[in-house]
Amino acid sequence: MAAKDNSKAALIDSLNGLLADTFALYVKTKNFHWHVRGPQFHDLHLLFDAHATEIFALTDLIAERVRKLGGRTLTSIGSISAKTTVKDEDDTNLNAMQMVRQLFEDNTAYVARLKATKELAGEAGDNATDGIIDDWTDQAEQRAWFLREILA
Repeated sequence: MAAKDNSKAALIDSLNGLLADTFALYVKTKNFHWHVRGPQFHDLHLLFDAHATEIFALTDLIAERVRKLGGRTLTSIGSISAKTTVKDEDDTNLNAMQMVRQLFEDNTAYVARLKATKELAGEAGDNATDGIIDDWTDQAEQRAWFLREILA
């Protein structure tokens, strides 16, 4: 029973890390939406906004998975900051391709975090989390793909 409890606790911790990364990636994407400029302004402004909307929609789903598992979710900007692996970007003078590159790298890392969380869901015997992560992964892979193609 202790191993099952440990695997569930590890999954909850991983989901909270994923939640922190989701919030941080949302803010970074929205930041770039607000500050992008240059010849591709229109297209990137709209793309970043669409990505931010998609990312923000995941926050509630992830938090509710934590609660359904009996865990507690993040409670503040500080708790998000403590658990995220997404690096802040406060430079509003980045060029559009620097923004695209950062978001590509962040979304690629996010896919890896999703896959690690899926593995923990399997170990914990949580079929619901295991299954739903496939959709989240597909979304993140599509975002990364779009961004990678812009960089090509």
